[in-house]
Amino acid sequence: MDVRHHPADISQHIARIFSITPQAVHNHIQRLEKEGWLESTGTGKGKRYFSGDLREYKSLFPLAGELTEDGVWRDYYSFVFEGLPENIFDICQYGFTEMVNNVIDHSGGKQVSISATRDKEKIIIIVADDGEGIFRKIRRLCKLMDERQALFELSKGKLTTDPDNHTGEGIFFTSRVFDEFEIDSTGVRFRHDDQFEFDYILDSEFSENDAGTTVYMLIKRDSTRNIQTVFDEYAGPDEFRFNKTVIPVRLAQYENEKLVSRSQAKRLLARIESFKHVIFDFDGVPAIGQAFADEIFRVYAHNHPDIELLPVKMVPNVEKMVNRALSSSEAK
Repeated sequence: MDVRHHPADISQHIARIFSITPQAVHNHIQRLEKEGWLESTGTGKGKRYFSGDLREYKSLFPLAGELTEDGVWRDYYSFVFEGLPENIFDICQYGFTEMVNNVIDHSGGKQVSISATRDKEKIIIIVADDGEGIFRKIRRLCKLMDERQALFELSKGKLTTDPDNHTGEGIFFTSRVFDEFEIDSTGVRFRHDDQFEFDYILDSEFSENDAGTTVYMLIKRDSTRNIQTVFDEYAGPDEFRFNKTVIPVRLAQYENEKLVSRSQAKRLLARIESFKHVIFDFDGVPAIGQAFADEIFRVYAHNHPDIELLPVKMVPNVEKMVNRALSSSEAK
């Protein structure tokens, strides 16, 4: 960032900070310019340096005082994204400010580490705090069984521990606008990769005793995705509200368990009354039990006729059970 404030005397400025010779700094600057981190105009005393196409900034901020997500973006990080296509810039600003705001409002930590890196092919943003941990906090406040269930609920969207001030949409949409998105916290890791059909719940690289949450976001510089298209995808027909969710049914499975019981179905159905259109994605689910299907597509459907339940990507065994439940519902 120093080059933005010292375009004409960057060598002298850096030399003073680190107590080294301007010539040593100049040699380093030449290497950075050759690699694409810096650009220059003019010659001799009229030479001026500017940020190159490759950019990076990392810093640690205390979670105290008047820290705001827009202030951090504007004062420290926006230069990393300047000159990018509008759709990429908008996605990066949205994800950055949403995730930093979550840390400020919800983490309960003492500090947040933020890095933004732009190379020739992609942009990577990492936001890490030392708070309670997002899954642990959701489990505690929402009285859920464990961190995996907290993560599963988060993946549906509209989950928030502070409904008066937050919609619960930020993490859901951020995970959809980036090419890759990860949340790693308290022994559990959620990963969304646009190259694959479904999301993953994995073991974390950190132990359950490690505090904090790390969010990783990546988008390719040639991506044609834009925020409005993603918003529209999850809005109901002819509506401008977040009224649709896609539930990857396989995420409801714990290890090698089979989806056979009504209690498992009820876990899957938690909070879907927040939506008008619910798509159950059965990709990767080889079979389900009669009670599981009946609880969703007969019992719940009968009690909530205003919610559209749409099963997709079913193998024959699953489709057979779903159709049986639907037939029973119609018979009523």
